[in-house]
Amino acid sequence: MTKTLILNGPNLNLLGQRQPEIYGAETLADVEAACAALATDLGLGAVACLQSNHEGQLVDWIQEARGTRDAIVINPGAYSHTSVAILDALNAFDGLVVEVHISNIHRREAFRHHSYVSGRADAVIAGLGTEGYMAALRYLARHA
Repeated sequence: MTKTLILNGPNLNLLGQRQPEIYGAETLADVEAACAALATDLGLGAVACLQSNHEGQLVDWIQEARGTRDAIVINPGAYSHTSVAILDALNAFDGLVVEVHISNIHRREAFRHHSYVSGRADAVIAGLGTEGYMAALRYLARHA
C-alpha cells in the first residue's frame, strides 16, 4: 500500500463556488471523496486530504510527510507560481510528487505558465479538470 497525501493550496476550498466556468461545479469534498474511493479501488489504501490557504501550513505538512508518506499529490494553486518555500520542502521529500492543476495553466495568463513545483514533480497534470486528481492516483498505482 502507498501512503499518499493529497494537498490543496489557496482557494481550492472554494471549488464549486469560485469561477465554475474554469474550475467546474464539484466541491473539494466531492474531489476528496472520489480520491478516497479510487485510491481504495487501486489498492493504494487510504489517502489523507488537506487544504490550506497558508503557504507555511503547506510547507509544514510536506515536511511532516517525510518518512511517513510515500507520495504527495499537490495542487498548490497560486503558490505554484510564487513559492520557492514549497519547492524547497518538496525537494526534501523522498517520495513521488504529482502536481495537479484543474485548469490548463498554459492557456491562462502568462504569469501562470511557470510553476516552481514542476521542477520537483515526477509528473504534472494540467487541464483535465478534477479528473486530474484521478489521473494522479492512477499514475501512483503504476509507479509507486
